[in-house]
Amino acid sequence: MSGLIHVVEDDGDHCAALCDMLSAAGYAVSGFGTARAALDAGPLPDLVITDLRLPGLSGQEMLAAARDRDPDCPVIMITGHGDVSQAVQAMRAGAEDFLEKPYDGMHLLMVVERALRARAARAEIQRLQTEITQTDRRGGLLGQSAAMRALQEAIAALAQTDLDIVISGETGTGKELVARALHDGSARAGGPFVAVNCAALPEDLFEIEIFGHVEGAFPGARDKPGKLEAASGGTLMLDEVEAMPAGIQPKLLRALQERQVVRLGENDLRPLDIHVIATSKSDLRQLTLDGSFRADLFYRLAGAEIAVEPLRARGEDIVLLFSHFARLAAGRYGRELPEIDYAMKQRLMRRPWPGNVRELKAAAERFALGLDLPESGAGNGAALATEGDTLTEKVSAFEAREIRATLERCRGNTERAARALGIARRTLNDKISRYGIRV
Repeated sequence: MSGLIHVVEDDGDHCAALCDMLSAAGYAVSGFGTARAALDAGPLPDLVITDLRLPGLSGQEMLAAARDRDPDCPVIMITGHGDVSQAVQAMRAGAEDFLEKPYDGMHLLMVVERALRARAARAEIQRLQTEITQTDRRGGLLGQSAAMRALQEAIAALAQTDLDIVISGETGTGKELVARALHDGSARAGGPFVAVNCAALPEDLFEIEIFGHVEGAFPGARDKPGKLEAASGGTLMLDEVEAMPAGIQPKLLRALQERQVVRLGENDLRPLDIHVIATSKSDLRQLTLDGSFRADLFYRLAGAEIAVEPLRARGEDIVLLFSHFARLAAGRYGRELPEIDYAMKQRLMRRPWPGNVRELKAAAERFALGLDLPESGAGNGAALATEGDTLTEKVSAFEAREIRATLERCRGNTERAARALGIARRTLNDKISRYGIRV
């Protein structure tokens, strides 16, 4: 593990030998004869190793000054035989560890590596906490991948408009979160957000629920506004709009074109002030070609389009989201969160996640409870569409996932990705083209 280390030791020979040993282990090292010289050298390094007895400022004072500048900078104390009690005091004051002279070099290197890993772990926790803190400001859309950044930029731009929007993506990718983020970031944020699940409404009730009715429209009917009126001043979300009955589509089209609605049982036009967001797990453009969805309604709804990438295309966001959901579950159940080690991270990154974020959240909760991750089930999605039963198909699907993940880590730089994968850049480009991977 690399890192920048400052060695503070007034014994020149000892200082030089310690610096040589750390340099040979792969660390960048600077040696100083006094604490003042080390403190005046600029920003603190990743780790400080200091003798307890020094001319001028003591090792204790060096520790205190380092803690004031950077409370997260680990400090390892080196003590003589008679200074152990002072070293214990230094530990209580925040020192990472102490070693008594003469010390074993291999033991020192182990202490250094452990301290640097602990610092890296704390930094990662802080980064995750910062990400999670910012989640609410981004509508609950957590992630740092290029796909997520592009989605956040699209939301920020489109939320300032009143264009009707179609959001497409596989099941479980968070389309409703995107719709809510668009609403919350718009001038309509103070208005209602009304969601209609088009797949759940029976066809004979659809018209009543959407357009409303007046008293006497049918036996026992009283005045009731429909979802269109209920969303006035805010946003109407048509979830799974591809499931909307064919008989309702022309009526909805007319209402959206004129921004007026007629309740069932009357002839009066009622004005609508709504922003419409439609979500679909199918390709609506393709559905217009076979007539299963009206083309004119699609173009009315699709003033703008947002495609939400599947989880498998979001690289290291997978680990970030898994950590987030696991931590929430552990807190909810009063459990200590198990370590998400390197092997677990690789396992998470290689999984196809056909259920996307919904599947990942369930897996994270099982992990927090100490249960094994279930096998990834069948579902919708491009990954499983290309991953068949034959060995060749499984190898191709695995290769495509590895290339996507590596490109994500390399921020789309194909030259760096090719080096990381150990293949020629031309070969990588051929595979990108073959698998239809977007760079």
